[in-house]
Amino acid sequence: MKNRRELIITHDEKYMQQALKLARRGIGSVEPNPAVGAVIVKQNQVIGKGYHKKFGLPHAEINAIEDCKNLGANPAGATMYVTLEPCCHKGKTPPCTDAVIKAGLKKVVIATIDPSEHSYGKGIEQLRQAGIEVQTGVCEKEARLLNAPFFKFASTSKPWVILKWAQTIDGKMAWADSGDEQKWISNELSREDVHKLRRRVQAILVGIKTVISDDPLLTPRPAKGKKPLRIVLDSSLRIPLNCKLLSTAPEVPLLILTNENALRTNPQTAEKITKQGAEILAYPQTYGRSNLYFLLDELGKRGLAQLLIEGGPTILTSFLKENLADEIYVYIAAKILGSKGSSNITDPTAQLTQTLDFQHVDFRAFGDDIRVTALSRRAVDEVLK
Repeated sequence: MKNRRELIITHDEKYMQQALKLARRGIGSVEPNPAVGAVIVKQNQVIGKGYHKKFGLPHAEINAIEDCKNLGANPAGATMYVTLEPCCHKGKTPPCTDAVIKAGLKKVVIATIDPSEHSYGKGIEQLRQAGIEVQTGVCEKEARLLNAPFFKFASTSKPWVILKWAQTIDGKMAWADSGDEQKWISNELSREDVHKLRRRVQAILVGIKTVISDDPLLTPRPAKGKKPLRIVLDSSLRIPLNCKLLSTAPEVPLLILTNENALRTNPQTAEKITKQGAEILAYPQTYGRSNLYFLLDELGKRGLAQLLIEGGPTILTSFLKENLADEIYVYIAAKILGSKGSSNITDPTAQLTQTLDFQHVDFRAFGDDIRVTALSRRAVDEVLK
């Protein structure tokens, strides 16, 4: 009996791992929805596969059932392996539970329950009431970590914070002489990957120093589809009125975070900024915690589930000091700049008084660059609790 039980566990995990692999294909296109994959199995054969491809399009379960039909297979009596509890409410698409019941599936194996208030076991209950056997918890840890930002937002109403930077082997984040031929630290392949990351999030943040020195657009390219909110930390309202961010504010949303004192002492500047289409958000001078907490609270209220930090070492260290980083993306270029480099990431991080542990480290090569990604131990603990 023990060997049979082990075989069943291995069998379920094998198909759930396939569903998880499918789900990963949707990352960067489905947000703020979770990435979900589904596999339909009948008589130990996969007869249908699907994943949530894009926000607003059919969910994984629907696509897997349609795949069965396209392949000439009948899903009636089959088992579906799905990485997240099927939805039972009508949103941009019809409820997935209705389609599962209509297809005549005999059993549904679910990696993890949907933590959203409108779901949270309701889909499972609906399936069981229809006579479908439901099993949960297969590869649950992997499924929760796959959609860590989704789970964090559902439980805390706070966005998942990603810190991104590029550096050389000796920790330099910029050239001392920023001529056009020396503008970039990372290569073109790494920069293309950053634009995929930008498409995944709902907001992108930099500090005012980055705006003044680099005049960035902070938009995903190619410029189509999603338009993440751009945020500038600007405590003294120093943003140049002719910068690219303000000139594009009517087309792409822009938020300037400043303090109440700057707003009172610079009313004319504030008026010029808002007339160009930007929004100004002022935090109280008497706010008891860091203004970063104020910002995250505000973004959570607006339903923004993922925030990308693209600032310089000072801004990055501010989030690290407050232990607010959930995930890091570090692009390491095969360069040593020495005295020709500036903005050494190690200088401000030397101010950190606590050790920050990161887990689930992943390495990927982009030409001669190496991308290192990792999740903070705090964030992992919060997602898996």
